[in-house]
Order: sequence, then C-alpha cells, then structure tokens
Amino acid sequence: RALPELARALPLATPAAPRSMGESSDVVMADGECRDGHLVSKKSRSDKHWHIHRVLSRKSPFADADAFDPGQDTIDYLHDTAKVLVIGAGGLGCEILKDLAMSGFADIHIIDMDSIDVTNLNRQFLFRQGDVGKHKADVAAAAVNRKCGHLGVKVTPHVGKIQDHPDSFYRKFNVIIAGLDNIAARRWMNATLHDMVDRTSGEPDPSTIIPLLDGGTEGFKGQARVIVPFMTSCFDCSLDSFPPQVNFPLCTIAETPRLPEHCIEYAMVVLWDKLFPDKKLDKDSPTDMKWLFEQAKERADAFGIQGVTYTLTMGVVKRIIPAIAATNALISAALVSEAIKISTYCGPVLNNYLMYMGQTGVYTHTFEYEKKEHCMVCGGARLAVKKDPSSTLQELLDFLGSNPTYQLSRPSISGTGGMVFIQNPKPLRQQHEYKLTMTLKELAEADPPVFTVGEELTVTDPALPTKLTLVIEFET
Repeated sequence: RALPELARALPLATPAAPRSMGESSDVVMADGECRDGHLVSKKSRSDKHWHIHRVLSRKSPFADADAFDPGQDTIDYLHDTAKVLVIGAGGLGCEILKDLAMSGFADIHIIDMDSIDVTNLNRQFLFRQGDVGKHKADVAAAAVNRKCGHLGVKVTPHVGKIQDHPDSFYRKFNVIIAGLDNIAARRWMNATLHDMVDRTSGEPDPSTIIPLLDGGTEGFKGQARVIVPFMTSCFDCSLDSFPPQVNFPLCTIAETPRLPEHCIEYAMVVLWDKLFPDKKLDKDSPTDMKWLFEQAKERADAFGIQGVTYTLTMGVVKRIIPAIAATNALISAALVSEAIKISTYCGPVLNNYLMYMGQTGVYTHTFEYEKKEHCMVCGGARLAVKKDPSSTLQELLDFLGSNPTYQLSRPSISGTGGMVFIQNPKPLRQQHEYKLTMTLKELAEADPPVFTVGEELTVTDPALPTKLTLVIEFET
C-alpha cells in the first residue's frame, strides 16, 4: 500500500527541468538519448548501474506523477547527493551496506559500537577471521570500499554509540536505516528524529523530516517499516507489541535448575558477583565468556543437564536473537527498496509495516500500523490514571513499570511542588524513600502537599526517550 502524501511532503529529490510535449515519454535524460529503451548517456555510470538507471529514467504507472521526474537529475541525485546513514553493522547491517552500494547510493555512513566476535562470522559476511576484535564499523566500511570503490561508493565509519552524536550529525542525512538489535536504541533514534522536526508553525516542516527505515529479524521472522516523523506511526506506537524479555527467577536458577540457560544465568548472576565483586563482566571479552561457559558447564554436569555450549552461553549472556542469513537478506532488500523509493519517488512507499514469516513457507504481510493518540513520541505523551487513594506510592511506581505502552524501568516523578520521587543518585533517592509506603491520599494531604490531585506531573525514566505527563485522579 502506498503512502501518497509522502512524495509531496519530503523535498528529498531535486526535480528535473520541465519537459516539452514533444519529448519522449519512454526514457528522458538531460544529456542522453533513448535507444531501444536503454539508457546510453553517461556510459560509465550506466554500465555500472544500468538496472537502477532503467527504473529512474522511465515513467512509471506506479509512481506519483506529480513527484517522480524520471531523468538525469534524479539519477545524479541518487549517485551524488543522497546521503544515507546505516545504524548497526551486524548481520542485517552488513546486508544493508551491500545492497545500498549495489543500488547506486554512493555517500553511505555506518555507525556501530561493537567489536567483531568469532560467532559473528557465520552470517556477517563483511568480516573475516583476522578481523576478530576489531570494530565492526571500521571493518565493514573498509570491506565495502574495497569491493565497491569502482562504483564510486564511499562508506564512512563511526565507532561509538548513537547517543554520542548531536542532532547536527543526523541532520546531514536524507534517510536513516536502522538494523539494531535492541529496543532502547530504536526508541532513542525514533525520538531524536521526531524532536528534530520543526513544528513552530503548528505543522511539521517537511524540510526537517528525516525518514527512518527500521528493520529487525529473529530466526525465520522479520519486519521492515517506514517511519516518517509525525506522518506515520512511530516506533513507540508499537511498543506494546514486543514481548517482554525473558528473565529466569533467581530461586529457580539457584536451587532447581532445569535448563542449560538456568546454569548459564547462575554463573553470570550469582557466581560472577560472588567471585569478582569489584569487576564488571565484559560480555565482549573471550576470557570472561570462557570462564562463564566453564562454570555453567560444571554446574550443568552436577545437575545432569545437557546442552550447555559456548555458543549458547554467548546467546544467553548477550541476549542474542537467533539469526538466519536469508532472513537478513530479505529484510535488507525491503529496506533498501524503500530507501530508493523515498529518495527518488520512483514508486509507492510502503505504508507502513511489512512482516515476513518464513517458518512454514515464504509469506509476507503488509499493513498500516495505526498511530497511538497518547504515544510518548508522536502523540500527546500524556497518561491519565484513576487510582485508589489508599494505594501507596510504591504501587503507583509498580503500575508505571508494568504499563506495556511505556515500559518504564526506574521512573522518577516530579510536580510543581518539587520532587515526588527520584531514583538516582542514591543519596537523593534515600531522602525520598520514606514516601514509598505512604498512601497517595496522605501524599496529597501532606503539609505542604507532595502533589495535588489532577496536577500534571512529569515522569522521567532511563527507558523513556522523552518526558511523560502523568495526571492522577482518585477513584470515588
């Protein structure tokens, strides 16, 4: 399904000069000619990217006629002007880099904070045995530059967290493609791109909108989606569709382990802190991982549990999602196809969510994910709740933590009268801990009141990309 208003709203491609009525409607080039339907101008580039040139030099019944202007100007924009950022150089990121380079994008940037582990080599094909221990972004960029430099491709690496870069860094790009493996980073990137949109006039300024193409895979399943800030639903709109992360009860892993994962969790959660209280576990250290594997294997043998392997240890410790190269390739192809369409308007843009389900066959489903009215990012970011006045502040915090829409981890609350409760730093938290057992009615009727009923409270949390407005009313 198309997203018709997108082509008219995003000023990404530079339109070609108007054509006269007598010009060919088959292939239109600023300085070329049509020869049996094939593009022959700018021969060197045509030989390299004839497939994409053929698409961009013809009119299309699928493209928006008012936005798509086939010809040399659009082709030159793709090759010379379009600037793409890829986030994540893992299994999906490697595929995305390859597809972008082979599809005509020349100015590509890649950002990743991780180093290459030997377990990456089975699917992250830009890396080799000798690259283990090196930064993924550096090695991936060098590999694509080496293999595709003759196509005019230049990949620029950035090693570090996405949070380390200011808004000005992201404003340089025309489209951002995310191949991330965790929800927190996706939420941060989604919120950042929304915050960068200028809405001083009351409506989003199209020139400040940067589309985010988000992809993810898990085994034989995958998804690709188009997020256009304030025009489509955003990542946080679908937050409650993600299953909660699996955690094992401490009593189970400590006393009655039944699974190999229980033994690995015991080594990581109990034994490591017991034997190395002053040392933080380095999940990227082969030495630390080997120690965990050996301890988990020893515990598994003691309880007669089979299946503890080094690979499984890595998966449990890093929360690694099973990956299949073919799924990465399919989702990457979908993402890069959308990048081409968004950058050139040569076809209808995905509206706005594609699911791939390959467990029993090759099946895809496309649908429009609706925007949420009170979304943290693109909606009102306002939560109104009715609570029993005899419920405690601790119960309110637990309620916020269990809300699937916001998924808070350590919420802090403040109001016009000051801080209701703060989680960090620890000395400040200790000053407010006496309130945890107080009822909401006691807090509201205190002298002075900690908060007032109906007041707009501000909630902050490490998991939140922005602030949440909370309004508490008492049940009658």
